[in-house]
Amino acid sequence: MYIGQTLSLKAIENGFVEINFDNQSGSVNVFNEKTLADLHEAVSILASSRDIRGLLLSSGKSVFVVGADITEFSDMFSASKEDFLKGAQHANGIFSQIEDMPFPSVAAINGFALGGGFEVCLACDSRVISSAAAVGLPETGLGILPGWGGTVRLPRLAGFATAVQWVTSGNQQRPEAALAAGAVDAVVAPEALRDESLKLLGELADGSRDYKARRAQKLSPLPEAPEQVTGLSENFQSMIQSKVGVHYPAPLKVVELMTAAATVGRDTAISLENLAFYEISQTPQARALVGLFLNDQAIAKRAKGYAAALSEKPAPIALAGVIGAGIMGGGIAYQNAIRGYSVAMKDIAEPALDLGIQEASKLLGKSVKRGKLSEEGAAQILAKIAPTLDDAAIANCDMVVEAVVELEAVKKKVLPAVEAQLAVKATITSNTSTISINRLAESLERPENFCGMHFFNPVHAMKLVEVIRGTKTSDKTIAAVCNYALGLGKKPIVVNDCPGFLVNRVLFAMTFGLEILLKEGADFQQVDKVMEAWGLPMGPAYLMDVIGIDTIIHCYSSMIEGLPERYIKGVNWPTETIYNAGRLGQKNGLGYYKYELNEKGKPAKVVDPDAVALLESIAGPANQVNEGEIVDRLLISMAMEMVRCLEEGIVSSPAEADMALIYGVGFPAFRGGICRWIDEEGLQSIVERGDKYAHLGELYRPTDKLRAMAANGEAFFS
Repeated sequence: MYIGQTLSLKAIENGFVEINFDNQSGSVNVFNEKTLADLHEAVSILASSRDIRGLLLSSGKSVFVVGADITEFSDMFSASKEDFLKGAQHANGIFSQIEDMPFPSVAAINGFALGGGFEVCLACDSRVISSAAAVGLPETGLGILPGWGGTVRLPRLAGFATAVQWVTSGNQQRPEAALAAGAVDAVVAPEALRDESLKLLGELADGSRDYKARRAQKLSPLPEAPEQVTGLSENFQSMIQSKVGVHYPAPLKVVELMTAAATVGRDTAISLENLAFYEISQTPQARALVGLFLNDQAIAKRAKGYAAALSEKPAPIALAGVIGAGIMGGGIAYQNAIRGYSVAMKDIAEPALDLGIQEASKLLGKSVKRGKLSEEGAAQILAKIAPTLDDAAIANCDMVVEAVVELEAVKKKVLPAVEAQLAVKATITSNTSTISINRLAESLERPENFCGMHFFNPVHAMKLVEVIRGTKTSDKTIAAVCNYALGLGKKPIVVNDCPGFLVNRVLFAMTFGLEILLKEGADFQQVDKVMEAWGLPMGPAYLMDVIGIDTIIHCYSSMIEGLPERYIKGVNWPTETIYNAGRLGQKNGLGYYKYELNEKGKPAKVVDPDAVALLESIAGPANQVNEGEIVDRLLISMAMEMVRCLEEGIVSSPAEADMALIYGVGFPAFRGGICRWIDEEGLQSIVERGDKYAHLGELYRPTDKLRAMAANGEAFFS
């Protein structure tokens, strides 16, 4: 009856017809403009056909439909309100046509039916789901909301409370939960999905099951009393505000919309959804979160692309090696083992090996306690780590991560000794946060097989791995290390060697700004509160305590030595004063704050009069600073340093730059990254604010290229 690029319509047995989603240009089904056009064509044919007894929706892929094509969202964000609403009404009109056909419809859900893929299923009269599938409306995770009837049909099937919870959380729902909620009508084994779906369609068509009552329910206002809906709505709003605050408006917009739509019929409710969808799509959070999603795809594609560009692909890793145990080495070894790699953990001291195994055991024990692993499974994973004092034990390693103490002289002794044990083709990496990869490579006979691999602490929790390319690092090495990092479940971002690499170089631009601000007498507690309210997971003073004040001072030395034109140490800098008083941060319980164990046994910060007195000794009594100035003083320096990193080619793209900060230091997702923040503020505004504070130092001075971009009305993201 119809064959398109994304779906087909055909007559099948018993007077039934089938729309089968089967995207010919990709491995999964998505809802994009072409899919909507094909569906519109198929539905139009159905509307003019006669003697049809029922419609089956199915998929020719291993999933049903995974959702909308996010790459088309930029057009949505830039559309006029009139065009946006027209597009939303067109899509919703197709779905409502399916719902209003003069015959019943059943969706056979295999794999994932998410977003628009689930919404088209909700438009059907009944849904049968494979026991291996999942459904959901994840749009709030992108800063938007379902726009094709999801907020309208789901509450009329599952009830107001369940629907609001599903939509605001964005979580995927397993078949049993969907059945219990009334969102699907049957759960069946994957191999029985088609037969059972057709059987149900037959029962609806011959009248042995009533679909018209359900259809009337979906067209009507909710059965819950208005006062009940209002009470539930207020509870949800309070819960959402306490959980995500004001920075993520989409969940609150969902509650507001679904409350208003509860008392009206389907078509009016869909009109309300269209308008709410437009309004939320125009927020900076929506642009940021959709951009983050696309950037995440971009960095994964780039990481895989290094290997794809080679004629000879990197060989699989049979045995990995970690040189240097302790907590960091143990964390890296654990990450190898948990992802299926056998790993030799080498050290020169038995106590260090014991500490490394203890770290891995502790992390596995947490998984056992949470029910994610059995005792037997944890033991099998731990057995993949072979602690050793023997140099020869690493001889067969394909990939080695050196993770000894952060001292260049020590690493330059260890690396050539490791290289001498390995096969000529083996890859060596150094886990370092500050030491030049080019200088370390001087100690090696095969520098082309060497690069940096900067893990962030704690290794198991932090997604980012900076892969640092030296001037002699080969493309093959970069490809092999990126593949390895992906295998570890990490997000590898390749950067070129420079002081601090990418993340620390940009992060320390912010902390240097903090030093200047505190030296002028600002209150570090106020600064932390302001920056946490702005969205950082922890304020900069608190962050330095967590990293370790001694580590900060060590990194400062590298930045001052490597980039002296901008990283200039003042006299009696606050963090140096804290350090000279023997305060190392959380590691010894004293830093900018004092740390005491809370009821969960974790260090909790409290105000320490001694730390306040130390800062008063160099800057006088603390004074309150305008909150906007605090944000600017810390972020403009950070932004300017990232701009320089892009201009110097330290990082290849704004997408990688933003994701490095999000995954490396917890830059707030709803801001989208520092480059996205610059775009949202406007390049001209950033230039003007940089000039305003340029008297404080070169860290704030805009580059000539940024000035030119601002003058031309350009942005980092289109």
